[in-house]
Amino acid sequence: MQKNKAVLTKTPLRITFTGGGTDIPSFYKKHGPGAVISAAINKYIYVLVNKKFAGDIKVNYSVIERANHAEEIKHPTVREALRMLDIDKGIEIVSISDIPSGGTGLGSSSAFLVGLLNALHAWKGEETTPKQLAEEAVKIEREILKEPGGKQDQYMAAFGGIQYMEFKKDESVLLKPITLSETSRKRLKENLLMLYTGSQRKSTGIHQLQAKEVPNKVETYLKMKDITSELYNSFSKDAIDNTGRLLHENWILKRQLAQGITNPEIDSLYDSALKEGAQGGKLIGAGSSGFLLFYAEKEKHKHITDSLKLNAEEFDFDNQGSRIAYIAD
Repeated sequence: MQKNKAVLTKTPLRITFTGGGTDIPSFYKKHGPGAVISAAINKYIYVLVNKKFAGDIKVNYSVIERANHAEEIKHPTVREALRMLDIDKGIEIVSISDIPSGGTGLGSSSAFLVGLLNALHAWKGEETTPKQLAEEAVKIEREILKEPGGKQDQYMAAFGGIQYMEFKKDESVLLKPITLSETSRKRLKENLLMLYTGSQRKSTGIHQLQAKEVPNKVETYLKMKDITSELYNSFSKDAIDNTGRLLHENWILKRQLAQGITNPEIDSLYDSALKEGAQGGKLIGAGSSGFLLFYAEKEKHKHITDSLKLNAEEFDFDNQGSRIAYIAD
């Protein structure tokens, strides 16, 4: 692989079905393993890197940064990714996203970082693996920057697919890809309805509160693990009929974990969806805003959408994780 050629990466966002929250270290390091089922979707973050002719650094995301050296970059994950790969100058980085990346619960921050690491390695002419990308992203976000949160987002962005993930006490991660028949996969996708609440939020505060509350909520987390195991067993048997019920049971438990995971507006929207025929659902991500995900028979989707007065976001599953979409000749 040649060095310093323009590289474009394409990295999927994700939806979480069950177990979200059991991937935080304050739970799995004492009571682990944590267990989560998530799926990559065909909504992406694209990262383009290229040689900067002037020899300085330019980073273009929601703002444009210019600097002479990596340590001067204000965007924390960009700065630390450049430092990790020993890139100090002479590079331009551009990021664009299919969905607003300011806190919609789809794992965009980690997807951006995984995509950036993938692009930087390729730009340097280095081969990498999904495991390496996920581990490097976790190291930057959780160890170097000390940002609160879990580990599912980094692994989903790197590996893609529909995954059952276990987060061990020793920090290792076990992934079990879930393979559904084409018929079940299509039916699952058609019965899932994703609605945008119209608001975004940073997950940091919720994750901090959740971590503090873990000692008081251990039994709740363990029940969420049991639900995740039940969903995995159903999917492994190519059965999806339990999905709505298990999403509902998981959401009832998750919203007890910390203040801020839900609010009266979200609860009202959720209750309305159930009245209109949804079998279950959840708020995707840490909580309080972003996207609601429901499981309901396809013919009931319009009734739910009209009742909630929210915009539906069409999506499909994505079998791949972060990949190189383009390298210049």
